Amino acid sequence: MSNDQDDGMDMELPESLLPYDEWVEDAYREVMLRAIEHVSTEGLPGDHHFYLTFLTNYPGVDIPSRLRAQYPHDMTIVIQHQFWDLTVDRERGFVSVGLSFGGIGSTLVIPFGAITAFADPYVRMALRFNVEEFEDEDEIVEAPAEEASTPETPKPAPEEGQVVSLDAFRKRPPEGNR
Repeated sequence: MSNDQDDGMDMELPESLLPYDEWVEDAYREVMLRAIEHVSTEGLPGDHHFYLTFLTNYPGVDIPSRLRAQYPHDMTIVIQHQFWDLTVDRERGFVSVGLSFGGIGSTLVIPFGAITAFADPYVRMALRFNVEEFEDEDEIVEAPAEEASTPETPKPAPEEGQVVSLDAFRKRPPEGNR
């Protein structure tokens, strides 16, 4: 077969009348949510840990104002050694977790739609998500206080939280293809 022949693979695909992209996105989000739910009940096994990147200016994100000032657009949190009250609320559509930043314990409430990336570097699992368009920061809606309340019984102060770049975990093309 010569290279000049059309093998049918170079033809432009028609626009799909089925929302495959949305279905795949939903499936990836489900994988992330199941992983977080598993860890919320069973704890982190072995050397697994999660990086969760989210838009801090997304409607419904509830984080301390000092963190919002420091990270006005997006933030990556690490769920590894020191966290508490990790919860997935499917009915309300958010993840919440307690972390310590600068020695100060804080509960973060993150709507599913605000999450842009999830990674478990231990197994080189990384997922990126599209975020629906939303109005600018003037449209931020704070979560009700009871959703972000701190636990009644004090917990030991965790170590300081980290914000890290996911670049180290993104797949890069082989050396010859750069």
